[in-house]
Amino acid sequence: MNHSLSFEDDIDGDTLHEECGVFGILGHPDAATLTALGLHALQHRGQEAAGIVSFDGQRFHSERRMGLVGDHYTDPATLARLPGDRSIGHVRYSTTGETILRNVQPLFAELEVGGIAIAHNGNFTNGLTMRRQLIADGAICQSTSDTEVVLHLIARSKQASSSDRFIDAIRQMEGGYSMLAMTRTKLIAARDPIGIRPLVMGELDGKPIFCSETCALDIIGAKYVRDVENGEVIICEIQPDGSITIDARKPEVSQPERLCLFEYVYFARPDSVVGGRNVYVARKNMGINLAKEAPVAADVVVPVPDGGTPAAIGFAQASGIPFELGIIRNHYVGRTFIEPTQQIRAFGVKLKHSANREIIAGKRVVLVDDSIVRGTTSVKIVQMIREAGASEVHIRVASPMIFHPDFYGIDTPDADKLLANQYSSLKAMCDFIGADSLEFLSIDGLYRAVGGEPRNNAQPQFTDHYFTGDYPTRLLDKESTSNVRKLSVLASNG
Repeated sequence: MNHSLSFEDDIDGDTLHEECGVFGILGHPDAATLTALGLHALQHRGQEAAGIVSFDGQRFHSERRMGLVGDHYTDPATLARLPGDRSIGHVRYSTTGETILRNVQPLFAELEVGGIAIAHNGNFTNGLTMRRQLIADGAICQSTSDTEVVLHLIARSKQASSSDRFIDAIRQMEGGYSMLAMTRTKLIAARDPIGIRPLVMGELDGKPIFCSETCALDIIGAKYVRDVENGEVIICEIQPDGSITIDARKPEVSQPERLCLFEYVYFARPDSVVGGRNVYVARKNMGINLAKEAPVAADVVVPVPDGGTPAAIGFAQASGIPFELGIIRNHYVGRTFIEPTQQIRAFGVKLKHSANREIIAGKRVVLVDDSIVRGTTSVKIVQMIREAGASEVHIRVASPMIFHPDFYGIDTPDADKLLANQYSSLKAMCDFIGADSLEFLSIDGLYRAVGGEPRNNAQPQFTDHYFTGDYPTRLLDKESTSNVRKLSVLASNG
């Protein structure tokens, strides 16, 4: 079967991308260094830019750079330009060419109540609408990041304190987000009303830390305290005597938490604990349930690295079919290395994956992947496995079919670009990919893997609209036709 696929399809266009990761610490003498280490642990959440803002008691200091955390923040000279005992940081992923320095967070502004730096992970579903209203009222926007909208709302708030202004601002925002703010004396953490995006609280030497995932606590030897609750705002403030007070504000009307299921399927690091659940265990459970739902006669279970590995281990254990690393991933191929010349295009997916021929030749292979977005990478991987001598290639996907785009901070293609919407049947999808069989985990199988029970259709336990079409909030920007053209730009700005 011959498929004409573009280079971008092969390499960068057929995976989901998380928007961002955040990290903040208050009152520690090594604040910037610890923030850089925390961001390094969160690098999987965004690889295109990183930023840190610190405060030394007199001035704010900012270092915002394009590229990876390790490219810049391992330099002692860079860290020396970030003095102080408090800092917040951010790693960012963008999707549309809008990765420019003025969009790199944390964003900083000098307001009537003093300087404030903010960073957030996720996306506001009314960010464009609020932005248009602010501009109509005379606001001047310097970036295309919807994080800037929050700065304007803080500046315009009639509340007295910076904390109350911050709360007043975010209560006007809708969507999925976790956000950190830093003032001269405070570190403020906030999570969206239903907890779509994760945020955890930790402690190191008695000093509070907030970050997107527990793996960022582990890297610096910090203690996990608890998850920030959905809708909660936690205000940590250094007092004149050096002590730190912690004020947790809950929303007036609480809603059930609905964490994003894709944190478990794909985004979070396997060693993280999200919503009290170990991500590796959840992914392994997905593979176990997949083996029960979609058994197949085969000789070897091979993960599509790296995301499919825990599920493949579970599939192998439940099915009794041996697990082998039949595909080896090259971890050192980045977007900066790859140039879309015709010669490079010809290499296709082999730039990132190569078949382990000794394991595959003459075997009936089960390929286990975490998800399929457009299917273009799957086509290339199946071709590669067949070229390595496999007698059969069966694909098992450890999540349901993706039918709907996301508006809460995940980079997803438009609905008509998703594989599940391009073919009317599973067989047609399988034929396109070129496999001998193709099966996906059911939505209930996924829910059982993560939460231990099937989906409650009346009140879903997780955010799962990409599978079900059940969006948990209003989509104000999408519903406004004047925003449609710009939405793809701003939805990527984490």
